[in-house]
Amino acid sequence: MAWIRTKFGRTRVSGDQNQDRLSDLPECIILHILSFLSIQHAVQTCVLSTRWKHLWKRIPTIRLNSFQFRTLKIFSVFLSKILSLRDTSTAPHTFDLFRHRDIEPRLLKKFLNYVFYHNTHLKHLGISVNGDTALILSCVSSCRALTSLKLSLHPRGRDPTETLFPNSLNLPLLTSLDLTNFAFCGDESGCADPFLAFTKLNTLVLRCCKVMDAQILSISSHTLVNFAMHHNSSLLAKIKLYVPSLCTFNYTGNHHIHEICGSGLSSVKKVNIKSRRFSASMEDALILFSWLLNFANIESLTVTSTILQILSLNPDLFEVKLHSLHKLKSLKVKLIQIEEGSLLLLMEDAMLKKAAAKSPKEVEKLREAFETCLEPPAIPDGIVDFLRQNSPSAEVNIRTKYPSSFNLKQIEESIKGAKINDYRSRFSVPSSSKLPRLSLRSSSSVAPASADKSASEAAPASATEPAKSASDAAPASAEPAKSASDAAPASAAEPAKSASPYLHLCLGEKDYKSSNKGEEEKHQHNTDSPLQDNEL
Repeated sequence: MAWIRTKFGRTRVSGDQNQDRLSDLPECIILHILSFLSIQHAVQTCVLSTRWKHLWKRIPTIRLNSFQFRTLKIFSVFLSKILSLRDTSTAPHTFDLFRHRDIEPRLLKKFLNYVFYHNTHLKHLGISVNGDTALILSCVSSCRALTSLKLSLHPRGRDPTETLFPNSLNLPLLTSLDLTNFAFCGDESGCADPFLAFTKLNTLVLRCCKVMDAQILSISSHTLVNFAMHHNSSLLAKIKLYVPSLCTFNYTGNHHIHEICGSGLSSVKKVNIKSRRFSASMEDALILFSWLLNFANIESLTVTSTILQILSLNPDLFEVKLHSLHKLKSLKVKLIQIEEGSLLLLMEDAMLKKAAAKSPKEVEKLREAFETCLEPPAIPDGIVDFLRQNSPSAEVNIRTKYPSSFNLKQIEESIKGAKINDYRSRFSVPSSSKLPRLSLRSSSSVAPASADKSASEAAPASATEPAKSASDAAPASAEPAKSASDAAPASAAEPAKSASPYLHLCLGEKDYKSSNKGEEEKHQHNTDSPLQDNEL
């Protein structure tokens, strides 16, 4: 019999209740639990028990990120000791090395030699370094048992040159491929098709890639299910897809929206299109409209407000009868601020043309409103109804990290027939002192007083919540934030009272940190998410 102290006082417990059951677990289960930790955290955990003292040497997964170390010297020493002291009889099946910036040539060779020595057992390999790319690719090509490969390679120094993707790379068991900063060579026809050798490929992610001596990137795969493109070069003008099994398509535009064509696109069920770019053209608008026609059978569409604004630039868009989106069940929009750029000018020009069709007085009134800081609506009037014209019961979710920067009431009223079914805050609502104020109003409410009124109504709501310190906010940030997609099934389970869709306004707060630390965390976050680009 033993006694333990609780907040209610001392309590008598039996010997069975005081037993250390964790230490009684089989070693294989403890190793499996430790494999979910980064290698440095696994080593620290093994200090808790003398029995676990050497368990870290046999953990099958090795994950190292230089950002988790105070200095590069500590990182280099730790990596070197991990490679030297591991149990050579236990081959790792996962090895991830993230070192954004240059890595010492000696340390890189030691790491590659270790990978080469265990290449017959290695299943998952991730390398993100600035170093000898030819040496790295030579080592990777020897790992023919790989099922997952993630590469982000840059030459040493400040050289911005992309790494040439080797057409000779043959990994017969590969199912997941994630590439950053690669260039693909085209053939005589001006087309590059670099992934034909991967006959079992299921997931493909391309970031910051381009084609050389070609204008078309061709992707032919009967097994590809998930495809993502993030911030790729404008030199990659057109994407040809022959993917009859494709189910999910994720796209993040940077300075160019790529034309997509091919066959098998009708099989896509989920499309996610993001863009923070504020420069746009009519060509971009036409390309986005062609996407709606190609992805005819999608059930879930996620876009940023800038994508809707670019799409609305199509002339006479709302007079077009769509022959697609009949199966749309969910439309999710993330509101993004626009402060400058050609997109803002094009939106203003489009609004003036619509006003000119009514009367010259409307044009003059609108010009005066623009001079008094009127901004185009975050979600163009009628664009949501246009997208759901063939699926009027589709659920609409709207979320933003900057609730004080938008007139949410005006956005709600601009979406006809929509209801606020669930007004949920992902984090605490930020105060007006932390975020810039930007009023977005429609042409029918150009008076600045309306924006001031909505701001004054929003202020007490945020002021009623006590400000949390950084230490209080930390545990909340450690919990995975629920996205609009998580909220959708719960809402769908409730019986619909009418045919009108539901409008969800989900608010979030940006975590303000130093710029350097923010960039580091953003990079780490993106490396952990293969399909989603979480920059937005």
